[in-house]
Amino acid sequence: MNRLTYIGIVIASIVVLVAIFAPLLATHDVGTQNLEMRFAMPSAEHWFGTDGLGRDIYSRIVFGARISLQVGITVVVVSGVIGILIGSIAGFYGGWIDKFLSGYLFNVFLAFPGLLLAIALVAFLGAGLGKLILALCIIGWVGYARVMRGQVLKVREYDFVQAARALGAGNMRILFSHILPNAIQPLIVQASLGMAGAVLSEASLSFLGLGIPPPAPSWGTMIEEARQYFSITPHVLFFPGVAIALTVLAFNFIGDGLREYLDPKQRTR
Repeated sequence: MNRLTYIGIVIASIVVLVAIFAPLLATHDVGTQNLEMRFAMPSAEHWFGTDGLGRDIYSRIVFGARISLQVGITVVVVSGVIGILIGSIAGFYGGWIDKFLSGYLFNVFLAFPGLLLAIALVAFLGAGLGKLILALCIIGWVGYARVMRGQVLKVREYDFVQAARALGAGNMRILFSHILPNAIQPLIVQASLGMAGAVLSEASLSFLGLGIPPPAPSWGTMIEEARQYFSITPHVLFFPGVAIALTVLAFNFIGDGLREYLDPKQRTR
């Protein structure tokens, strides 16, 4: 793996540790307001300054990491499981099942831009953490399903799969014992990139007011609250923006490194 991959692993590890130990790392209560300290510049008391309500930006970013990772991990796990099951069925059985799933169902979801579909779903379901995760899962599974279908179509023609079929192994045994373990590698890369996409989507929807409602310390909500004061107090928008950028870059670096590591042709090159 290249140097950027290791940088991504380090940054992602720091974000995970910050999310886990957020109560210990935060220096102030995220909901405590102090109007006398509105837009205070970074100092020894407030490391990243304060926002328009006098709340400590550093503490809100620390707890915001917990929200972002909760959304990202949940969306990746749920979308991955659904996508793996549907993609495996489409690729393994083929025929009219594959035609319906990959020819119609996949294309219906892919016909709409992901973020616009998420906005429509959240606007219909309403704001909230659970509804945001549900909307991102609805639009996220199809990417895993497409990758899994392609892998299953390739692996099911391998000699060891044909040998298992000749020995009388059933479809479920062949699929779960022989095909899935040998088709899962690209899904690891997809999951890392999907993690970055989920974090960015959560921040985007929260920025638009369709994600996690205030006063929850979402990074996207913090940027939305600070954007009109950027010319006066740029630090209020700068720090949550850097947090989003570093987190998304970290998981993208990890995904690119895993793709290179798991692909023998790229690893040789």
